[in-house]
Amino acid sequence: MKKLLSVVLVMGMVLSLAACGSKSSDLKFGQVEYAAHGTKSFAVTTVVMDGDKIAIAYIDEFQVMAKADTVGVPNSDSDFGAAFADAETQLASKRVNNEYYSNNMATKAGSTVKLADSYDAIQKYAVGKTIAELEKAIEGKESADMVDAVSGATLADTLGYIQSIIEAAKAAK
Repeated sequence: MKKLLSVVLVMGMVLSLAACGSKSSDLKFGQVEYAAHGTKSFAVTTVVMDGDKIAIAYIDEFQVMAKADTVGVPNSDSDFGAAFADAETQLASKRVNNEYYSNNMATKAGSTVKLADSYDAIQKYAVGKTIAELEKAIEGKESADMVDAVSGATLADTLGYIQSIIEAAKAAK
C-alpha cells in the first residue's frame, strides 16, 4: 500500500512536470528498495528521470519500531501486523514518524537536523544531476567522507542514500 502511495505521488509529480511545459517527453520512473542505512532498515527510493538528468528524487525508509510510539504501515493493526513475533513492534515509515525518529537521533547521536530535512536535502542535491555526475561525486568515498558533503544533511549514511538514488535512476523505465 505504501509503495502504491509512493507511485501515485511520484506519478502526480511527473504529470505536473509535463503540464508545466517540460520540453522533454523522455520522462522515466525508477524505484528501488535499498539498504542505504545498515542492516536494520530499508529505503524505498524513487526517481523520475528527464532525459539523462534526475528531475525528482524521493527517499523514505522503513524500520521496525515500537508500536506504542509510532504509526505503522498499512495493515499494521491487522493481519500483516499479527505476523510480527514481537507484538509491541511494527514496520513503520521513518518519514511518517519523522518527529519520533528525529528525537531518537537527537538523543542517541546529538543530531540537530530532522531526518526528513536531511532526506530532502539529499534529494535536492541529486536533482539536475546525471547518474555519472552522482557516481563521480561518491567515487572512492566512505560513509564518513559524505556526512557533511550535502548541505543541509547530516546523516551518517548520506553515501548510502545517494547510492540508492543512483540505483533508482538506473532502474528508470
